[in-house]
Amino acid sequence: MSMHRLFAEQLRCATDTTGRFDLAKLGELVSAAYEASDRERQRMTDARAHTHDEVEQDLLRTQEFLDTIVENIPIAVFAKCARDSRYILLNRAGEDYYGEQMLGRTPEEIFSADVARMVNEQDRRVVASGMPMFLEEHLLEVGVKGHDRVVNSRKMLITDGAGDPQYLVGVIEDVTERITTQERISHLARHDALTDLPNRSAFNAALSERLERAQEASTSFAVLSLDLDRFKEVNDVFGHPVGDMLMRAAAERLAAEADGAFVARIGGDEFIILVPDDVCREEVLTLGERLVEAIGNELEVDDYLSHVGLSVGIALYPDDGVDAATLLANADSALYRAKREGRGTVRFFESEMDRELRDRRLLLHDLRQAVEQNQLFVYFQPQARINGEVIGFEALLRWNHPTRGFVPPDQFIPLAEENGLIIQIGEWVLREACREAASWPRPLQVAVNLSPVQFQAGDLEGSIHQILLETGLSPMRLEVEITEGVLIGDFTRALNLLRRLKALGIRIAMDDFGTGYSSLSYLQSFPFDKIKIDRSFISNLEASPQSAEIVRAVVSLAHALHIPVVAEGVETEAQRAFLAREACEEMQGYLIGRPELIERYLDVVGVTVERRLYA
Repeated sequence: MSMHRLFAEQLRCATDTTGRFDLAKLGELVSAAYEASDRERQRMTDARAHTHDEVEQDLLRTQEFLDTIVENIPIAVFAKCARDSRYILLNRAGEDYYGEQMLGRTPEEIFSADVARMVNEQDRRVVASGMPMFLEEHLLEVGVKGHDRVVNSRKMLITDGAGDPQYLVGVIEDVTERITTQERISHLARHDALTDLPNRSAFNAALSERLERAQEASTSFAVLSLDLDRFKEVNDVFGHPVGDMLMRAAAERLAAEADGAFVARIGGDEFIILVPDDVCREEVLTLGERLVEAIGNELEVDDYLSHVGLSVGIALYPDDGVDAATLLANADSALYRAKREGRGTVRFFESEMDRELRDRRLLLHDLRQAVEQNQLFVYFQPQARINGEVIGFEALLRWNHPTRGFVPPDQFIPLAEENGLIIQIGEWVLREACREAASWPRPLQVAVNLSPVQFQAGDLEGSIHQILLETGLSPMRLEVEITEGVLIGDFTRALNLLRRLKALGIRIAMDDFGTGYSSLSYLQSFPFDKIKIDRSFISNLEASPQSAEIVRAVVSLAHALHIPVVAEGVETEAQRAFLAREACEEMQGYLIGRPELIERYLDVVGVTVERRLYA
């Protein structure tokens, strides 16, 4: 085999599938190459077929070939005299690595005294034992370039024909960048990319260690569950780039105020803190209140001043749980209570919170079963002109629980929205309402409420279009009611979706008008077909002059914009009379009819009992 082919085969064997050199094999390759050169020189000297000049030329070509290969190997290769460790060969990668002239010099002439002593000791050990030395990922203080490097190195002994030490041959692979990259990857796996705080995985590991230590030493500690208040509004108003900057600012402030406690961001606007061992309840409360105050101060982010708040829930080990799952669940329960009671507060876990949380979880479980077992019903409440003529119905969801009885909508609908179940339920209500309305002899309209969650997920436009096709209901008879919450999120997306729904021929009404922050601005952005005045204003008409003025102003505004108005919650003739004087067009409430199964209003929709029985 030619020298070129032999060396190529050796290089192939010393390279793995990713293209990286195996240092051990590469060192053996270098040693074998020089031994092969010596044998080749002897063989060619003895070869009678060659003249003396031919042998010299072949040897010179072989030597040049080997020198070229060694010179261009992309890692540092060196050879030393075994007797005094003087460098006699250093390839180009080695020269670039060390950055100075090393040939003919000993370690004492190149390195600092400590480094030279270590190098000489390693050389003596290899010469004395005859065994290769392999060092993995060790720090090499090269000094010349001013940067310490992490390297893998291999050093081996080459003997002469008599077996006496002749050369020390070595290779050095710089793995600094690889180690740095691995450390960076490991850091990213355990830290939040946005804030660089520890993430959920790192927190879980820290909590496990803390639990083990507390159990062994019988100590106590606290877990704080934190949630930024009104952060979603920042994203909605200023956009996600500003939201990200505010999140980083909040994280820095929490870490600075936490007195060295373990602070982690576990997702969204949620943080969690592990406080030091054996802090008392008063100290934990003080910490929580300090954090609330720190975040409650205005955070200057770029050119914006964004005022957010912080709610804190606290669980104590071992009083509130002796395992990770219980402690976290109870801290979350306390946080939920803090947010429900006005936000910007600190709450310790209490036993009734656990009962409340279990009841919510049980109610959610039952709600899922209710969907599967047909425990949900669609009730219909009449909508009428101000003179009492019924012109349509609003479809309202009701739940008749087998043991709880009728569950109030304000209890289970928010729960369904939090868990995404409202998408399935909302589609079912829409289909049932359209199917029922399509069967009425009288072409009355039917109104269906849409949740903001339905706008944010799924194909709402496609779903409504398909339901209209399936049921045969004319789009002109369908009215969907939305609240301000639909538009608070992704305003542009919601507005485009509303326009597409309106293009189908569907009517769009704004529900609960006057209770939100931006109702007036939304009237300017979208041509609503109807405005529904919230029942809270109607119920106070007779007792509150302010409510009367608000209703009067809303009706006047709507008339100026040529938008009909529906007054909700009309229960008395006095309320109806007031609305009639103000030229309010429509009304809905107990004065006209309560929400009932459609069987209660068969005569209104034009269905006779006989027709209903045999339809």
